[in-house]
Amino acid sequence: MPTVEREVASVAEMEALGAKLAARVGNVRLMNIRGPLGAGKTTLVRGMLHGLGHAGAVKSPTFTLVEPYALGNLHFYHFDLYRLNDPGELEFLGVRDYLDGKGVCVVEWAERAQGVLPSPDVDIMIEPTETGRMVRITTLTPRGDVWLETLA
Repeated sequence: MPTVEREVASVAEMEALGAKLAARVGNVRLMNIRGPLGAGKTTLVRGMLHGLGHAGAVKSPTFTLVEPYALGNLHFYHFDLYRLNDPGELEFLGVRDYLDGKGVCVVEWAERAQGVLPSPDVDIMIEPTETGRMVRITTLTPRGDVWLETLA
């Protein structure tokens, strides 16, 4: 499991890291982003979406659970499962359709969907530090490994 760590000191740096992560993100099918409330998960996703060319606002889909974005030929689905009461609720959302391999699913709070979501290609953990955030990126599949190599 290859792992890369990045120290991030500001919101602007988190968005810039997200933009960098967006490079070749179409090769990844499922990416989990974990961390405590306020860690910067949505900020990282905002950077990814802006890096992919999305010019509009990016809000956390806390109440809708998923926000779809069509970016050229890429379908990007931003999930926020913080308010998920039961992992079975994802079946009502049609989660299997999102995971059909035709788009990228980026999931905040994926741990709330244990047993429903498959293992991700990439797991990102964001932890607050005294000077900002530590972002730990771990790949869990060959597809994730190839994606991570493009970041070097």
